[in-house]
Amino acid sequence: MSVSGNDIINVVGPVTVRRATVDDAALIAQVRIDSWRAAYRGMIPDAYLDGMKVEDSTRMWTRVLSAASDAACTFVAEVEGELVGFGAGITLAERKLDFDAELTALYVLPSAQRAGIGRRLLTEVAATLGAAGAPNMLVWVLAQNGKARDFYAHLDAQLLAEQTFKWDELDLIEVAYGWRDIQSIGKITTVS
Repeated sequence: MSVSGNDIINVVGPVTVRRATVDDAALIAQVRIDSWRAAYRGMIPDAYLDGMKVEDSTRMWTRVLSAASDAACTFVAEVEGELVGFGAGITLAERKLDFDAELTALYVLPSAQRAGIGRRLLTEVAATLGAAGAPNMLVWVLAQNGKARDFYAHLDAQLLAEQTFKWDELDLIEVAYGWRDIQSIGKITTVS
């Protein structure tokens, strides 16, 4: 069974969250692209989203996952053996907004959302970065992405800042959310 962003998944079976390996790079790339196309349509030009290539994203994730580092972690979520989401984070060499760690990616296929998968991935990343010594964590979100903003706010992240930035020649606005106590993320029990 192959899962894409448009497939309907009945998330009644167990969800497995595990550390990602280099072998997951292509599946992470596909989830990333499917998630971007679903989440960012209307925020990022269609031509950019439609031009995203799995091969390019796979190369990037192969590099990320090949670089063994205590400062970074990536987890994947699987339902019935199919990868449906991933989360990644890093401890920061230089603090940002007085924060020591950053959630750099959290994507769950639309067909697998609202089953607690994003929360579980977030919790694993936070626990790993916390164990590496980070006392807090932030995440940057496109300002227009109301669903992501609601998700993080619902999980007790505080709005920290807003800034403009350039992404592949696109001028965008992002907002930062953060948790001052990274250990509090593991205590979140509500499912979104």
